[in-house]
Amino acid sequence: VQLQASGGGLVQPGGSVRLSCAASGFTLDYYHIGWFRQAPGKEREGVSCTWSNIGSSVGNITYADSVKGRFTISRHNAKNTVYLQMNSLKPDDTGVHYCAANDHLHYPESCVPSEFAHWGQGTLVTVSS
Repeated sequence: VQLQASGGGLVQPGGSVRLSCAASGFTLDYYHIGWFRQAPGKEREGVSCTWSNIGSSVGNITYADSVKGRFTISRHNAKNTVYLQMNSLKPDDTGVHYCAANDHLHYPESCVPSEFAHWGQGTLVTVSS
C-alpha cells in the first residue's frame, strides 16, 4: 500500500487549492481514505474521510466542523486517486496535509489518525497574504 500526496503550496486567504492522493498497490474501492493535517506545534487532526465502497458506510463522507461547506473530498476510482478540494482557505488551514488509508476501522466512520495504518508523505499548504 503506497500513497502519494501532492498539490500543496502557498495560497492567499480566500483562495483555493486541490490536493491529490494517488494510491498504488491496492484498490481504492476497498479502502477508507482520509485527509489529515498537522499545523506547527499541534497534533495531527482529521480533515475529511471517505468511507470504502464496501460495507454499511458506502458513500458516506465525514468532514471536520471547521471545514464543512468549504472542502470537498472525492474519489476517482479509475485513477485510483482521492482529491481534497479546499476553497475559501483561511490561515488556520495552514499545515502539512497527509492522506491515509485503511481497510478496516475499530469504530465506524471514525476520522481520526489512530484508525489509519497507511500514510503518504504529506504536502504543505500555507495560507498567508
